[in-house]
This record gives sequence, C-alpha cells and structure tokens, in this order.
Amino acid sequence: MYSEETSRRSSFASKRHLEQCEEQRKRSRQSSFRDQNVSIPQGWLDCPSYGQEIGFIVPSKVPLSESYNNCVPRDKTYTLKQLLTNGRKNLGLVIDLTNTTRYYHPQTELIQNGVEYVKIRCSGRDAVPDNVSVNTFVNEIDQFKEHSSSTGKYVLVHCTHGHNRTGFMIVHYLMRSRPMMSVTQALKTFSDARPPGIYKQDYIDALYSFYHEVKPGSVICPPTPEWKRFDEVKDDDDDALPYRAVQGKNQEENVMKLCNDDILGDDISYNQEVAYQKLFNEMLKPESFMQFPGSHPVSLGRKALQLLRQRYYYATWKADGTRYMMLLTRGGCYLVNGDFRFRRVQMRFPCRHDKSDYKVHHNTLLDGEMVVDAFKDRSGREYQVRRYLVYDLVAINGESVAERPFSERWNMLEREVIKPRNDEKKIANHWYRYEMEPFGVRIKAFCLLSAVEKKVFNKLIPSLSHKSDGLIFQGWDDPYVFGTDHCLLKWKFEETLDFLFNMDKYGRKMLFLRERGRMKLMQGYLIEFRGDGWENNPASYCGKIIECSWDKVKKVWVSLRIRVDKSTPNSMKTALSVIEVINDDITKEVLLKEINKIICLPMYGDRIRKDTKEAEQRKLENRKG
Repeated sequence: MYSEETSRRSSFASKRHLEQCEEQRKRSRQSSFRDQNVSIPQGWLDCPSYGQEIGFIVPSKVPLSESYNNCVPRDKTYTLKQLLTNGRKNLGLVIDLTNTTRYYHPQTELIQNGVEYVKIRCSGRDAVPDNVSVNTFVNEIDQFKEHSSSTGKYVLVHCTHGHNRTGFMIVHYLMRSRPMMSVTQALKTFSDARPPGIYKQDYIDALYSFYHEVKPGSVICPPTPEWKRFDEVKDDDDDALPYRAVQGKNQEENVMKLCNDDILGDDISYNQEVAYQKLFNEMLKPESFMQFPGSHPVSLGRKALQLLRQRYYYATWKADGTRYMMLLTRGGCYLVNGDFRFRRVQMRFPCRHDKSDYKVHHNTLLDGEMVVDAFKDRSGREYQVRRYLVYDLVAINGESVAERPFSERWNMLEREVIKPRNDEKKIANHWYRYEMEPFGVRIKAFCLLSAVEKKVFNKLIPSLSHKSDGLIFQGWDDPYVFGTDHCLLKWKFEETLDFLFNMDKYGRKMLFLRERGRMKLMQGYLIEFRGDGWENNPASYCGKIIECSWDKVKKVWVSLRIRVDKSTPNSMKTALSVIEVINDDITKEVLLKEINKIICLPMYGDRIRKDTKEAEQRKLENRKG
C-alpha cells in the first residue's frame, strides 16, 4: 500500500514536473529574450546525449548546467559534471558551436577542472557556419591533436542538439584530415556515429558544393528526428539574439566582373597563420625571418643586360596579374601574398602515386601569378576565367628544392604537380569536379632566348587573353633566391614604382617610399591621376599604395592602379634602380638587337641546339604516350 501510494505520488509529481516545464517553455516562446536564461532548448530532452567516437572526437548535444536540473527529469540530466566524473576517457577540450552563452559556465565547469574550452559562434538558423568559423574549428582540432594525441584525451563538439552544426564541422574536419575521403563517405561516417546525421538539406548541399563534388542521386537527406518534428516550421536551435553568418555569394555577385585585385579565399586564424609562417622558415631557411620569401626580379638596365651574356637564360612573358605563392597541404591550399598573409582556397593537387607516399601534396610550395583571362563565346558574349600561372617550384612534400637549377625545378613542377592534376581530370567518373574550383591552374611556358622575337613578342603576347606588361628572363641553371634576385631580370614596356600616397592639411599631394623601415617623403615628386576610374577627390586615396609610371615629357608620375595586394611602397633602393632603368631607356628594339648578338655566342649556340633537340624528342614521346 505504501509503495503504490509512493508510486502514485511519484508519477503525479513527474507529470506535474513535466507540465511545469512545458508551461515554462511556452512562456519562453512568448518572451524568449526575457526568459532565455531559464528555458531548456526545444527538443533537447528526447535528443540522445552524444554519439560514438569519431577518432578522438565525440559529437554531442549541449550539456546543461546544474541550474537547469529543476526543469529536467533526473533520468534526462546531461551535465558537464557527469561527463567529467563518468566519462570513459579524459575530456580534454570542449568546442561550443552554439550562438549563446546561457547553457553552462565554461570558466567554473570546464577551465577550472583543467579542460580547454573554445567558443565558435554559429547560428542555427538560416545559414550554414561560415568558412572562417570552419577554418577556426579545424585548426583547433589540429592543435589539440598535435599537443594531446598521446594523452588519450578526447574532444567534445556540441551545438544545441549535436547534429547539423556539429556534423557540418566534423565532416569538414574529416575532409581535410583524410583527403582521399569523399563528402558522401564523410557524411556516412558522421551519421553512423550520430544517427541520423545531418538532417538539413542546405547543410548537405553546402558540403558538396564547398568540396567541389556532385552529390550522388543515392544521397538522401534524412528525415527530421521525432524529437525535433514539433519544431519543423520554426528552427529554434538557439534562443539568442540573431547572429549574422557570412553568406555565400548571391547570384548578382556571381556575375560581377572579375579583376586582379579581388580578394580570394578565406581568412584563417592568427595562430594558424603564424604556424605556416614558421613552417616556411623551417622548410626553406631564408635569410629574412618571417617575411615573404618569394623571389623578386630586378629591372633590366644597361648593367644587368650584361648578365644575359654571362649566364644561360630562358624567357617568358610578364603577366600583369597579382603575385602569389601557393602552399599545398592535405588540409587545403593557401594563397600567400607579398605581405606574407595566408588565405585558404579549396583546391586539389594529387601526387604521382607511383613516386610518393602521399595521396595529395602536403607542404608543397609553388610560385606564380594570378590573372584574369577574358574570352568571347560563339554568340559574342564576353566571359572571364581566373587562372593561376605557376612558374616555379620551391618545395615538394616538405623538401626544399630551392638549391636545384631552375630547369630541374620546372620539369619537376610539370611532372609532379601539373601532370597528375591533368591526368585525374581525364577520369570521367571521378567524384571530384575541378571545374568548380575558384580558379584554374596552368604551368607557365618558358622559351629559348632565340625565340623571344618571333615566339614571344610576335605570337604569344598578342594572343594572350590577359594583359602582359613585359618579359621575364630566368637563368636556366640558377637556384631559387629568396628576396631580391639580381640575376632574375624583368623588362617592362613601361617601368613603374609603387608609392604610398598622402596629402597634407594644405591639400599638397605627397609620395612616399620606404627607407630603413620608415616612410621617406620624396621631395619634388609630382603625381597626376589620369584616365577613367579615378575619382576627382584625391584625398580618397590617402594611405593607399599607388602604382605609377613616369611621364618623361611632363616629368610627373602618372597613376596606373591601386595596389590592394600591398601595404608598403617600394624601397628607395628599388626606386633608384628603376629610375636608372628609365634613364637607360632600353626599348624593345634595343633589347632585340642585344639578344640577336647574344644568341650567337658559343655558350648559347651549343645549348640552344641541344635544348631544341631534347624538346622535339619530348614532343615525340608525348604523342606516342
């Protein structure tokens, strides 16, 4: 009798308890901002607490602070204290993807117990997590793995219910840590560990789109779980103030005109950027620590012209694009600009499987320039294609090749980087779609010095679909030189300098160059803003780097473009060299006359015949292949 009464009271109390919680949730929906700190998330009670381990990662719904226990039946409680006391493994890191701070107190419940905590705010409504948040998440996991892999600790990843945002982030991590995995496989890995997996169609579609894959017809978005279906009309993943996530480009933006100054790729965290900068220094060991290590040519003046007689050179066109080095890693590719800043782009570079332990390139470093090619289709409509023209290989799979001669580096670039990519493109049923990448990749051709007039000036440059502003002369036997390379030569149709522009309080226009780390005002230098696209108000260009050419007649510098890819002007040393070249006035006719004399030298004659024969042999072998 006593036990029946107790049971009846317990049942009544439990029912009353649930009714009170339901009433509280109703009040919360009516005034979510006022009551958001006392309501549990909708659907949370019946949502499974956590899934199976994926490596060292455990997907989970949000654990609630013990202050919520009055609203949660005892058998449904799920707190951080429970995880810390009853966990099968040591909890080392919690990554919180919710867009609120109301569910628990990380300082007292985690950090004081020796557990790391990372907050990455992601909206649960209307948008998938933005790319910067994804990059941050993957980097946090990588850092934890690097420093805690031997401790047996695991990472708990949670959003509100532990499915969509959590799954989205974990799938991204799987794709970047296991580069031969497809999105379909990664989605299944997550859904097996945390059924039913990601159940939002836009999240699934975004993953296929991001990784340039076509979604198979067999992939079907799972139905919304029963515990969530009451909320199908309104997605209430977080009762918090709206959070504006970075959206993908809309249709209108997609048809905007491409230009060289477009900012490509996604930001990465400061810590990740510093780690890659250190990698460059460890891998390449350049003289200048933590600076852009790319090789810079010098202008071709009378003095430098003599180098063409002393060393064996090849030539190529100088594209009027944007200079980038590109780091290829398993987890993605990174464009590196002249300020030594990194931005991530989603690209794929498979290795030659018969020659490498890697499936894709890892810590391979390219050098090149980004251009925008303009074409017309059959109907006469113009369209544009962005391309990265690769002209050098600096390191391959973590090994520097900078000391090797350019001829060897260029052949390695073609054989080890470009050809495997092109070969994989030919596989008709391959799951990866290269045409969905943000830009194409091509190797830049170099030609014999004897072919400069007929091949480069007369045929190649006129046929280019992007602008060329001159020639590059590359020593065929030279190593890769970090920083200024006095043997790497550039000849331009019109020499230019990059100035920092400013104005004083009297409206006087001022041009600055860099000298010993400081800005030096160039007294007597004048600038004119000519042509279309320049505003009438020069003050709007204050603080910007402006590329200028020299008007010999009016003795003024003429603005050409704003260098959005640079934050500092040229150095005084560079400026003096360019001014000397301007005064030398080596025209196209003078250059070709000198080249015609140089190729008659024995050093050139013998090697030109040898190289021509080898090139013909390679063409023959390629046709047979």
